[in-house]
Amino acid sequence: MSEHVVIVASDGVADLTPVAKFMAARQLRLKAEADRIKAVKARGQVPEVCGDAIPEAPARGAIRVFQPMSLFPDGKDDWVASPSGYRGRSAMQRADVFDVMAAKAASNGKPAPFTREQVASGRYYRDLVERHACAGVRCSSVEAIRSGGGGGSGSFIDAVLRDREEIERIQRRIGTGTAMAVRKIRPSKRGSRVNITDRRLIDMVCLEDKPISAVLRAHGWITSGHYTKTLCSALKDVLSRM
Repeated sequence: MSEHVVIVASDGVADLTPVAKFMAARQLRLKAEADRIKAVKARGQVPEVCGDAIPEAPARGAIRVFQPMSLFPDGKDDWVASPSGYRGRSAMQRADVFDVMAAKAASNGKPAPFTREQVASGRYYRDLVERHACAGVRCSSVEAIRSGGGGGSGSFIDAVLRDREEIERIQRRIGTGTAMAVRKIRPSKRGSRVNITDRRLIDMVCLEDKPISAVLRAHGWITSGHYTKTLCSALKDVLSRM
């Protein structure tokens, strides 16, 4: 049994306008929800070249597809690099901010904004900080123990201390100042009196996985192409120092 509400006008004729408006609004809401679900599923879609064994996961975020390569014997004394993916398939890896910025530059027909050495420095710093941050979790100490010892408490503490010293060494190279190109931009033009220090720039990009535009917005700066280019240049210099 269902109930229907019909609005009757003063002349006794049923007024269907409110009902039609309600149904139209309902259809719009249903369509908007269907579009939202479709967009969420699209973000978790797995490329066909990677096979169907990988589950769809919208929360995975941006990914990059690559072909694993390994060295195989070629004759008696030679080796050759060949694809080594499972059943010949490509592999997936979660894309970090450096991958995203490189992909965006490639889509605009431009070269990658950072060299391989600069990207490696940023990722090394990120991995080092993350490993040291989880050093209190005993089961995560396997990666931190890089000495030839037996994995006792002494070698674990030594590895943690070495990571701490390495982080401090890198942070000294980063410094606490602000790049000259960034300082030259007047607050009246950039829209904020807050400076973007080299250390904060590195931490937001490498540790927090934020693009340059997010760094500008977080400091109240205008997100223009000129300021993005200036901050990208400052980031290159710091990564090279690291």
